[in-house]
Amino acid sequence: MTDQRNPSTPIDPAKLDRLAEVAVKVGLGLRPGQDLLLTAPAMALPLVRRIAVHAYKAGAGLVTPILSDEEMTLARYRHGHDNSFDRAAGWLYEGMAKAFSDNTARLAIVGDNPMLLSGEDPSKVARASKTNSMAYQPALEKIVNFDTNWNIIAYPSASWAKLVFPNDPEDVAVGKLADAIFAASRVDREDAINNWASHNAVLRERTNWLNGQRFRALQYSGPGTDLTIGLADGHEWEGGASLSKNGISCNANIPTEEVFTTPHCRRVYGHVVSSKPLSYQGTLIDNIAVRFEDGKIVDAKASRGAEVLNKVLDTDEGARRLGEVALVPHSSPISQSGLLFYNTLFDENAASHIALGQCYSKCFVNGAQLTPQQIAAQGGNQSLIHIDWMIGSAETDIDGILADGSKVPVFRKGEWAKS
Repeated sequence: MTDQRNPSTPIDPAKLDRLAEVAVKVGLGLRPGQDLLLTAPAMALPLVRRIAVHAYKAGAGLVTPILSDEEMTLARYRHGHDNSFDRAAGWLYEGMAKAFSDNTARLAIVGDNPMLLSGEDPSKVARASKTNSMAYQPALEKIVNFDTNWNIIAYPSASWAKLVFPNDPEDVAVGKLADAIFAASRVDREDAINNWASHNAVLRERTNWLNGQRFRALQYSGPGTDLTIGLADGHEWEGGASLSKNGISCNANIPTEEVFTTPHCRRVYGHVVSSKPLSYQGTLIDNIAVRFEDGKIVDAKASRGAEVLNKVLDTDEGARRLGEVALVPHSSPISQSGLLFYNTLFDENAASHIALGQCYSKCFVNGAQLTPQQIAAQGGNQSLIHIDWMIGSAETDIDGILADGSKVPVFRKGEWAKS
């Protein structure tokens, strides 16, 4: 297909179709007869429809879409009764959890305005988020434990595009964001499927090397940063395509540039500052600076959004501890784009990062056979949240610490020390 774009349709339809195909074939690895549960903003219907086409072509049993809408979300905050913010659709999430238990694949399309709730009551936003997180837990556990194959992709909504490109007319901004999404998602070229196979192979080389090292910890140094992150006992590095418990290989995130594993939630020491802002539920949290003792954040500051940051840290006991550590070179395509996407799916792939909260059981040797108690004993963290924020830059050095205390260079000046 050629570029059929015209001024009234700033999103290239050929590349949009390619993104849908990659989501189904690479992101999900959808199997014949498998059902698909899809969530998306209503404005992403053009992509939802293309996904349905490719899913049914791949033999999907049933594609079930669940759509959200920005105006309906705002209506709740502006007109809903106070007790509305302590309620969540638990019945929906219980149904989703049952679907995932029955081998239904999961696809999420993101695209809502990341700052949609910036003008709303922050206490209501925090209450609704916590209640929703608690209700979502049965379904979230199926996702973080990779019980089924799942994938997240993005669609360029007008509200999001104007946030990323505020000085451009809406149609131009949408076109620019669409092109940035297509490039980051590696669908801006014809042979996207094989391109993803090559990219996954590179990420697999990285994880194989890291798993062969069996580091006890990672030591970070850079401006404002002197941090040692212990790695969980029996940790395993993952990156790119991953095998879910139902035997299907999937790329959970498109785009992805990271390799990641589980830190030991009780063995993190030192201090670290963020290298990029974190967009969280309508608040931009900038210049985060935290200090860890025995794995727990004991001091946290931010030049902007500090109140929201501290509310997040008070979500539960695990919110002040790490559930993920990820390595991303400064030369990643998203970093080189120079864009702040205000969306973690993209921004986390611009820099090495850490995540507060829930760990992935997938990131343990034989993780599928481990009980939650065993994962906790090996250093895996448990929490209602999982929030990634960026700490890597062109000035970041990372060393791997072996069992005997010796060090192996992992990153130098933001790039892999081992080419």
